[in-house]
Amino acid sequence: MNIAIVGTGYVGLVSGTCFAELGAHVTCVDINAQKIESLRKGEIPIYEPNLDSMVLRNVKADRLHFTTDLASVLDEVEIVFSAVGTPPDEDGSADLRYVLEVARTVGQHMNKYLVMVTKSTVPVGTARKVKAAIQAELDKRGVQVEFDVASNPEFLKEGNAIDDFMKPDRVVVGVESERAKELMTRLYKPMLLNNFRVIFMDIPSAEMTKYAANSMLATRISFMNDIANLCELVGADVNMVRKGIGTDSRIGSKFLYPGCGYGGSCFPKDVKALIKTAAKNGYNMRVLNAVEAVNESQKNILFEKFEKYFNGDIKGKKVAVWGLAFKPETDDMREAPALVLIDSLLKAGCEVCAYDPVAMDECKRRIGNLISYGKNMYDTVIDAVAIFHVTEWKEFRMPSWGVIKKAMKETPVLIDGRNVFSASELEGITYLKIG
Repeated sequence: MNIAIVGTGYVGLVSGTCFAELGAHVTCVDINAQKIESLRKGEIPIYEPNLDSMVLRNVKADRLHFTTDLASVLDEVEIVFSAVGTPPDEDGSADLRYVLEVARTVGQHMNKYLVMVTKSTVPVGTARKVKAAIQAELDKRGVQVEFDVASNPEFLKEGNAIDDFMKPDRVVVGVESERAKELMTRLYKPMLLNNFRVIFMDIPSAEMTKYAANSMLATRISFMNDIANLCELVGADVNMVRKGIGTDSRIGSKFLYPGCGYGGSCFPKDVKALIKTAAKNGYNMRVLNAVEAVNESQKNILFEKFEKYFNGDIKGKKVAVWGLAFKPETDDMREAPALVLIDSLLKAGCEVCAYDPVAMDECKRRIGNLISYGKNMYDTVIDAVAIFHVTEWKEFRMPSWGVIKKAMKETPVLIDGRNVFSASELEGITYLKIG
């Protein structure tokens, strides 16, 4: 089966590579010629565990190709996936300019039946706009070519994307014709053979499913952060509370970990977009407005604890930041809590030294030399008065606290934004956690 995936960002590259791994012949398309040339050389533009080896394996097997010219492959493919970016506009709504540009290109050059599938996270009603854009271009050409549109939202977690694709909880496919359903069923046949759930539904429901799923998960995070903040005030331990409610089968234990706020490319953007979609339809998403407000406030909590601990006397103090990415196993810093923390520390006149196993280059690209960068987590703490644990990388879990305490100044403090450590193991370092 021949398919094309437009956009070689996180979703497009992972999805295209995994489809190739399942046996499809995939052409990944991007207008960035430099990126395409790098991919042809085996250079991967994003960090995702095991993605590099999978790309190389499928390129070698002649199942995975890269090009800048979408028009050149349209006569060969049966399905075109649009996996281009949908960044938030200034008002929080999703920017569909790239999605619609792909649709127009398809309409300008297609000569036979194909299915145009939106893989990017897009608001309800986008498939209808995509269909209209393709048809408008066909009308300009004066040709009659049948086509279908579909929605196939992705549910990939950064750092675990390959497993999520190959062993999915579910695959959601929105279609409006039997012909499109048959084609998408052929594509996902390996999933069906392995008894993974492929759920077919109407297109608007598929588009809404992605937003609803991410918004529910964001809600659980903000709820637990709210509970954690209240626990501090009343003397309860949020870790015990989390275990107590997580064992309830109606609730479950996932996404109940309090911390310093969620970030990344999905939750913040999707919550904002769903709020905006509701507003455009005359509805106020009261719960999600609160979810967003709690999260924005939570990103300041580590700085607030630091400032309170030193009674406001923080100017000129050196601090260490462990973790820059918004979560482990990725170099993604979009909406990362570390960025908010670092900004507050710099404005307060602090000296910041940071370390992250994979996101150092991304941080340098974003904020340059406004801070210094450690060679490892021990390097960051030399002469520091505080450590901020922001991203829960595995290599941070069992440090030598004796060595760390000797390297630090004054009475050092660890401010744990992920509640990984315990006071009993810190060998005299003051411990502050969330909740």
